[in-house]
Amino acid sequence: MRLILADDAVLLREGLIRLLEEAGHQVVAAVGDAEALVEAVAADRPDVAVVDVRMPPGHSDEGLRAALEIRRRWPGVGIVVLSQYVEKTYAAKLLADATESVGYLLKDRVSEVAEFLEALERVRAGGTVLDPEVVRQLLARTSHADPLGTLSERESEVLRQLAQGYANSAIAGNLHVSLSTVEKHVNAIFDKLDLPRTPVYSRRVLAILRYLDG
Repeated sequence: MRLILADDAVLLREGLIRLLEEAGHQVVAAVGDAEALVEAVAADRPDVAVVDVRMPPGHSDEGLRAALEIRRRWPGVGIVVLSQYVEKTYAAKLLADATESVGYLLKDRVSEVAEFLEALERVRAGGTVLDPEVVRQLLARTSHADPLGTLSERESEVLRQLAQGYANSAIAGNLHVSLSTVEKHVNAIFDKLDLPRTPVYSRRVLAILRYLDG
């Protein structure tokens, strides 16, 4: 696939270029700030842009804002945002308008090369990828007032994999259960979270956004 990288850390950027090119992908541009990222995407539309959240000049959310602009102007470009820490607000903003071809990963995930490359492929194919640590922390927030606390251990595991972008058939294989069992768990999750049926949004997406906004 064709990729654009945006990260002000030169060593990480160069390491990603080498990793991706050794895997057979083409890095068409590698930049160090958000403005250059938008310009690079405008000049040479990639399949996926890999973007650091915090970039110059302010090192706050410049990368995220550039990613949102790219999604608005060029919705066919996949976005994978990298973050040093779990930042729910940023993840929620990224997923608020659309969840196709988007990912939110912690930078540590890059060291898991096979997982990182798989995440890029899933985003290019139109999927949603959330870092397992993001999902774990979100699912750990349970209380009497939180409907997540009503989920069984197995339902929580199914939801964790669902939020990482896996289809029901893949979840069945990962958990070594039947597809019908996974479908029952998914429906139970939606019912316990009281998610409405709507033609506008996927109930899966509504579940993920509820955790991120909680």
